[in-house]
Amino acid sequence: MKRIYMDHSATTPVAPEVLQAMLPYFSERFGNGSSLHSFGLEAREAIEDAREKVAGLINAEPSEIYFTSGGTESDNLALKGIALKNRKKGRHIITSSFEHPAILEVCKALTKMDCDVTYLPVTREGLVEPEAVKEAIRPDTILISIMHANNEIGTIEPLQEIGQIAKEKGIYFHSDGVQSVGKVPVDVKALGLDALSLSGHKLYGPKGIGALFVRKGVKIESIMQGGGHEQGLRSGTENVPGIVGLGRAADLAKETMIDEAKRLTALRDSLEEMVLGRIDESWLNGHPTKRLPSNLNFGFRYIEGESLILLLDAKGIAASTGSACSSKKLAASHVLMAIGLKPEECHGSLRITLGRSNTKEDIDFVSQSIEESVSRLRKMSALGPR
Repeated sequence: MKRIYMDHSATTPVAPEVLQAMLPYFSERFGNGSSLHSFGLEAREAIEDAREKVAGLINAEPSEIYFTSGGTESDNLALKGIALKNRKKGRHIITSSFEHPAILEVCKALTKMDCDVTYLPVTREGLVEPEAVKEAIRPDTILISIMHANNEIGTIEPLQEIGQIAKEKGIYFHSDGVQSVGKVPVDVKALGLDALSLSGHKLYGPKGIGALFVRKGVKIESIMQGGGHEQGLRSGTENVPGIVGLGRAADLAKETMIDEAKRLTALRDSLEEMVLGRIDESWLNGHPTKRLPSNLNFGFRYIEGESLILLLDAKGIAASTGSACSSKKLAASHVLMAIGLKPEECHGSLRITLGRSNTKEDIDFVSQSIEESVSRLRKMSALGPR
């Protein structure tokens, strides 16, 4: 049976070029980047080369890139680090109601440290309205954190407009760019960002490596004490193979991103048209055009998303319902609830996220499989139309 992977927002396979770049740093080039001998210097050179590549992908300076273990650590470092360092200025943070748990849980933790958090609503299409951000600002606001693209419904947020508001008010602006970096152009200067989180395994790099961009001059405090690695902001011996892999993945993304986005957009739109055209009582969650090229999030009445995932998996198709990070939870998706869906509508969701391996033949097979699976589930459901 052919296996078709359409869950690239959960993780991506390591690109062959990335694996080849990493392999020497597991064996003959195994040095510690902090050592002064030739083994260490060789590792340090590889780290700094990767730092330049990651910076080049997002139009940052190499000195503004700090390597972490992934997107979650980057989000923690950005929010906690800025909040702790700027407590004398204020303790108010603005974010949205449908951020990734790596933001929402950090905000919850910060409220226990005497911070106050405002959670902005989003539109039915999943957009944070810049005017709402402006109205939420208080004299003690120190940080605004709005994701660049939503991990479930793919909506791309108006960061440039929000960034301009933050700049005018003298407030730090962070974005979780885990889902967008490597898929669409991300320019931290044009977007007005002071900090940006990214993760290697979302752009065909390895798991366990990520980075945080912190604009020069931003006041941020380390939340991990130790040997003072990464310019004193993130202690811990550098994951040299992972860093090398992230650098190579960033280079590949920079080379292929524009053409790949066009290809994926065409495949995405074709699948959307087939599914919505063939299946009654179905809809698209998220913005119809302001969305990631790879993302489709469907809603189907009278079915359970978990059952649909199992039927598709039996056909060799990997997809997800709700967010992959919390797919084992039975609670309705907080993202879908935030855009106004009822709990029963949330449970009938299907997220398809395309990637480099997907073809037009895959689209045809997947659309037919979704149609067959939804029809089968509705016939079994006591909730279905009679």
